Order: sequence, then structure tokens, then C-alpha cells
Amino acid sequence: MRVIVTRPVAQAAQWVSRLVERGIDALALPLIDIGAPSDIAAVEDAWRELSSKRLVVFVSPNAVEQFFAHRPASVAWPAQLSVASTGPGTTQALQQLGVNPTAIIEPAPDAPQFDSEALWAHLQTQDWTGAAVLIVRGDGGRDWLADTLRRHGARVDFVAAYRRTPARFDGDAMRCSSDALQRPEEHLWLFSSSEAIDHLVRACPGNDWTRSQAIATHPRIAERARDCGFGVVREARPGFEAVVACIQSIAS
Repeated sequence: MRVIVTRPVAQAAQWVSRLVERGIDALALPLIDIGAPSDIAAVEDAWRELSSKRLVVFVSPNAVEQFFAHRPASVAWPAQLSVASTGPGTTQALQQLGVNPTAIIEPAPDAPQFDSEALWAHLQTQDWTGAAVLIVRGDGGRDWLADTLRRHGARVDFVAAYRRTPARFDGDAMRCSSDALQRPEEHLWLFSSSEAIDHLVRACPGNDWTRSQAIATHPRIAERARDCGFGVVREARPGFEAVVACIQSIAS
């Protein structure tokens, strides 16, 4: 069985490499491109205002990488600033860029999901009255955490550190998706984004996905895959080992 990894280019390549090392046939079919923010000046201004924040929340590894990629040369990361991460991939990206691990708040390793709700379980014990919070994300996204923090008295701002756009569906991508549709029992789609599913379905209009198999790394993503017609959808926690275990259980 071949696993089709649909993450953005850099992450897809890493996942494919790690899966192949574990003896799993895998290839990359990125369905989302990550680009520079539409307003780079806003990201630079956010850097200059970090010292006034009590907490900075990063929603994904892409948010971390793109925010740090646009750091003004004259501005350093405040050493005592508290940081919140929605999961282990985001935490790893922060640590690789020099953020002190002791300053990072994140969901428990055994949390059922790595998302805003799991992060809030670790933030809700604090008093947020009057606290200034910055949420670093892409262009758009869920407002659940911001709304929750505001209900608890925080002052929340957003900055869009990157843009998400549909990946270009070239000849290789068309051949890959065609092979997967023709031989669905030999392919397994790995989805980490509902948006990626939407891009795939739009790029392959009129196709029947009812025999296709997929792994989704969040219940909302699984629901979207089912809504788009995928016949077999399994849910897995987003960590690499959990995904590998799910793949192996399907392939056995």
C-alpha cells in the first residue's frame, strides 16, 4: 500500500523520508503551498511589539517558521516571553529556532488531539484579565481560542505570518491522483488539513471517492473527508508514531 502525504512541500518531504525509513511506501503530493505573508510590515511590527505581550500563540510549524523568517534584524526574541504551542510539531519548530523549552506551554503528550481546545486546558488555570496576547497564524483560521481568551478578559491580536494557497496540480500530481482513484485499495491518503481535501476534490472534479481510503489527523478533517465522499476514513492522532501505527493497522 502506498501512502500519499498531502502536507506542504517541506513537511511532506520530511514525512515521506521518515515513512520510507520505517519500510512504508510513501510519496509526496502537496495540496497546499505556504507563501510569504501578504503584509510583511505587519509581521515586522508584531516582532517590535513582542515585549508588550504576555503570551504569543503559534498555531502550526508554518506559523513559527514564517514568523521567524520575517524577524527584523534589529529585534531579538524576548527571553522571558511565554509561548503557547498547539502541538509537538509546533513546539519542535520553536525549539529549533532557539525558544527556551521552559517558556513553552503545550497540550499534554497524551492529549486526544493537538488543537486549540487541548491548549486551552493548560491556559485556563491562569487569570487573563487585561493580558495582551498575540496569535500567529496563516491568513484566516479558527477564532475559537481568541474568542475564549477574550471571554476571560484578554486583549487578543492576530498576525498573519503566511499565506495558504492551492498547490499547483501539474502532470505528476494528476498521474498520482489518477492512479489512486483507479486502484484505491493500493493507496492511502494522509490528510492533515481540511483545506487540502477541498483542493484535491476541486482539482479532480466529478470523481468517485467512495472506494478511496484516508487517514485524518483530527476529527474535523475526518468529517470533511467523509463529506467529500471518501468511503473509508480512519482517525489518528497527528504524531508520527500514531500515524505509523494507524497505517500499519490498515495495511495488515
